[in-house]
Amino acid sequence: MTATDHSFMQHALRLGRRNMGATAENPSVGCVIVDEAANPPRVVGRGCTGVGGRPHAETVALRHAGPAARGATAFVTLEPCSHHGETPPCTDALVEAGVARVVVAAGDPDPRVDGGGLKRLREAGITVEAGLCEDAARCDLAGFFSRVTLGRPHVIVKLAVSEDGKIAAGDGVQTAITGETALARTHVLRATSDAILVGRATAEVDDPQLTCRLPGLEERSPERIVLDSNLSLTPSAKLYQDAGVTPVRVYCLSDADKTRAERLRELGVTVESVPGSANGGVSIPAVLTALAARGIGRLLVEGGAKIASAFMQADLVDEFILFTAPKTLGPTATDALYELPIEAALESNGLRLASSLPCGDDRMDRYLRTG
Repeated sequence: MTATDHSFMQHALRLGRRNMGATAENPSVGCVIVDEAANPPRVVGRGCTGVGGRPHAETVALRHAGPAARGATAFVTLEPCSHHGETPPCTDALVEAGVARVVVAAGDPDPRVDGGGLKRLREAGITVEAGLCEDAARCDLAGFFSRVTLGRPHVIVKLAVSEDGKIAAGDGVQTAITGETALARTHVLRATSDAILVGRATAEVDDPQLTCRLPGLEERSPERIVLDSNLSLTPSAKLYQDAGVTPVRVYCLSDADKTRAERLRELGVTVESVPGSANGGVSIPAVLTALAARGIGRLLVEGGAKIASAFMQADLVDEFILFTAPKTLGPTATDALYELPIEAALESNGLRLASSLPCGDDRMDRYLRTG
């Protein structure tokens, strides 16, 4: 494959990122249709998976290209589907459009596809090449891959800490750590996630809305998840008050207060019970299984030290976003991961530094699971 092929696949990847976090339960895929007979080759169609998961990227790109798709090359970030669901297979659409070549970044692990899409295209006489920019595609589609192969979402834990590794001035003390640039980055993380999760303590102390409030992205606020074993968080919490606008789901134990559960349902909150854990709280693996069953692929964990530590100790973190501010809070402040030193916790979870960049006066470090 050529440098030109690489450039067109990069274009498809950028398109796929456009609706990341807004297409569950389907992955956010990008597709570019290219007339390679032109000099120079030119894009005649482009598309990405629609909000809500439909239409598929290939359908949008082919519609855009029209008759120009005949004899063209399709660059797709994920293997085209070959099964009948709510919509016909994308492989059939590509064959019927007369596409001559299909270049795919990553294969689809869904048992209903898993190589079947590429086989169908080859059987129709279409030239198929796979693996171009595969690592980038698998990273972008990590939520989909995790949900299909592991039965749980891709978990992203986000923490903001002081230079001395503290998350708050003290337990139960609301503390502003980072500045406006880091906050804006957090809102982008929200906009590209299928759901945001916090524990009851964070929801109580910070009383956050957990919505995306960047101009132009207000409608990209994902579902908000609260872990509250006994439903002790007050119904007057901000995130409960607008549950009719941005969905909220609470996971509790089966013996949680029934009266409180009914009050939350009246506010539009979904209340669901899951098995308990050894420490008396809700089982995090059970919550992740329930979320994956509902199509949640990218889960952003924005809780405090307790919930972050619980995910780390359970070895359920795939990506760790660490914002560090150039300030110190002192030895009496709350450690970011309680008894776990951050670097040691990252090491034990197989998380390695993938990128680091400035965010105003702060720094954003991104760690990815390597094993």
